[in-house]
Amino acid sequence: MPEPRHYLGKMRGQTAIVTGAGTQGDGVGTGQAIAVVLAGEGAAVGLVDREADRAEATRGRIVNAGGKAFVMVGDVTDNSDCQRFVEEAVAQTGRLDILVNNVGISTPVALDDVDEHAWNRVIDVNLKSAMLMIRHAVPAMKATGGGSIVNISSIAGVRAHGSIAYGPSKAALAALAREIAVLHGRDGIRANTVAPGHIMTPHAMHVLPSDARTLRQEIGPLGMEGDAWDIAQAVAFLASDEARFITGVLLPVDGGVTEIGPIAAHMLVTNCS
Repeated sequence: MPEPRHYLGKMRGQTAIVTGAGTQGDGVGTGQAIAVVLAGEGAAVGLVDREADRAEATRGRIVNAGGKAFVMVGDVTDNSDCQRFVEEAVAQTGRLDILVNNVGISTPVALDDVDEHAWNRVIDVNLKSAMLMIRHAVPAMKATGGGSIVNISSIAGVRAHGSIAYGPSKAALAALAREIAVLHGRDGIRANTVAPGHIMTPHAMHVLPSDARTLRQEIGPLGMEGDAWDIAQAVAFLASDEARFITGVLLPVDGGVTEIGPIAAHMLVTNCS
C-alpha cells in the first residue's frame, strides 16, 4: 500500500517509542513505517536504533512532514540503555503511552549452524530486548493512566519457518504480550502482537532468493505481498484507543498465508486440480 497521506490525529498528545526505527538500504522498513504513521497520527516518537544515521533518516522524514520525533541511540539488549530510552522519552514529553518492540534479527537458520553465542544473540535481540523495554515502560505508562504495547513477531512464530532460533524467539514475543496483558490490564495497559508475513522490506529483498517474490505471490490467497505500511497501519490500530477493548491478541498481517493448508498451497503453486 502507499504511504498514508491522511491522518485523524488519534494519537495527538501521546508519546511513543519504536525500537529498530531506522531503515537499512533503500526503501522503507517496518520500524521506519511504524514511526512515520504514529507521528502522522500526532504522537511524539522516540526513535531507537543502534545506528544514529538510520534513526536520523527516519526523524528527517517525520519532521519534514510536520511531525515530532527524537533519536535515541543504544543497545536494546542492555538494561541500562532500555531504562535510558524510557527516561529520556518521559523527560522530553512528560509521558509514555505507546511502546512498539520492532527490533529483530533472523540468523542462524539450521541447527548445525547454531552455537550458544548465536542462539543467545537471536534470543537477546528478539525477545530479551522486548522484556527489558516493557519492564521500564510499564511504570511510566502506569504513572499517566496506562498505555499500549505492541510486539512485532512474525508468522515464523506461528508456523514452522526453517529457522531454529528466529521462529521460537518470535513465538515467545506473543506469549510475552499475553502475560503483560493479564498482569497489567488493571493498570490500563494493553499488550498485543502483530505477526507480519510475506512483507517486502529492504531487509527481505536483501536476504530472499530472486525467485522468492514470485513464489510468495503465487502461494498467498491475495496473490500479492504486503509492505511495511501494512504493518504500520495494524500497529497504529492496536496502539490507538480504537482498540481499547483488545488485548493479548496475535494479529497476523500476512495476506492470509497462515490460513492456507500445505496441500492447498502445493496445488496453488503447481496448478494441480
